Amino acid sequence: MVLPSEPEFEQARNELATSIAPFLAKHPEYERAFEIVQIPERILQFRVVWEDDQGRPHVNRGYRVQFNSTLGPYKGGLRLHPSVNLSILKFLGFEQIFKNALTGINMGGAKGGSDFDPKGKSDNEIRRFCVSFMSELSRHIGADTDVPAGDIGTGGREIGFLFGAYKKLRNEWVGVLTGKGPTWGGSYTRPEATGYGLIYYCLEMIPYLNPGHVSGGISFSNPETKVLISGSGNVAQYAALKVIELGARVMSLSDSKGSLIACDEKGFTKADIEKIAALKLKQGVLDKVVREGLEWHAGKRPWTLVKQADIALPCATQNEVSEEEAQALVKAGGIMQRCFATTLTVGSEYSLPAGKTANDGVLPSLVVGANIAGFKKVADAMKEQGDWW
Repeated sequence: MVLPSEPEFEQARNELATSIAPFLAKHPEYERAFEIVQIPERILQFRVVWEDDQGRPHVNRGYRVQFNSTLGPYKGGLRLHPSVNLSILKFLGFEQIFKNALTGINMGGAKGGSDFDPKGKSDNEIRRFCVSFMSELSRHIGADTDVPAGDIGTGGREIGFLFGAYKKLRNEWVGVLTGKGPTWGGSYTRPEATGYGLIYYCLEMIPYLNPGHVSGGISFSNPETKVLISGSGNVAQYAALKVIELGARVMSLSDSKGSLIACDEKGFTKADIEKIAALKLKQGVLDKVVREGLEWHAGKRPWTLVKQADIALPCATQNEVSEEEAQALVKAGGIMQRCFATTLTVGSEYSLPAGKTANDGVLPSLVVGANIAGFKKVADAMKEQGDWW
């Protein structure tokens, strides 16, 4: 059988296969589990028809990849972005299985979303889209079945619209979505968790990656340390705020339209990040917050736009550092052990495991161990539940 090309998913699957190869060599019986776990339990694809402010109908594709529910209800975000396709959602849902397995919480793996682009849409248009999207998705999710979350393009506003639609359609108030407002079931720490968690993790890793580390060297407490960050969503914003709080300098943020680069020695300020956060709630573009000391570079990622950098944190999406960009980072002074980056090209001297971002919460030195641990935990539970033998 000839399967359609799914490059993003195939990349994630091949990465896991490489990571667990030594384990499978010692325990070949798990090869059957790997063969089975890479096929989703269920894929939902549906049309989403919505009305713009001029009364014209539009249609987008909606998806939910319910990949694996062995350890608990399906769990994973909803991405709203023009690039969304089945391959990307399968890739994200597949990795979600093993990432969730390591939390110790009963969660399965899933991912969903639509090729709808919230940018340039009014609040009413986004609300109409969310209601239409949920009119189908609500049939397939629930507090004990599938609990979606936010992702790129799906922030607090969209979660609110989606939850309101679900509540009306199902006539129940349950914990069916994460990312809700703090006064109606949300968490007070969730917005900060991913960005802050990334920096806390890096704080523990830097001494290992930089054995000669001293107080005056590369560290977030050193005001001479320059940190490049890509993205400008939830992860990037709070990572930047924590870096600034600790004392280092944030030198870049970016979005799908380009990069904002600090060209002075101060870097981004807390006030800059707060302006960006307010802008992104309205799906604005970073060029709207240009000021003296911040330069806008349309259509470019930040990695080649600076002369010197110490730490790089990709916080936008998958595969966002190419081999050429990795070379530029090395030239800028941040050797790869000091740059938590990703690259498209596997096998080069600059290569790190492809597809990983700061969002994944796993640094390259721990990828193999994390993948083996997550896979074995899921595979063992699948066997006990009769999914392979």
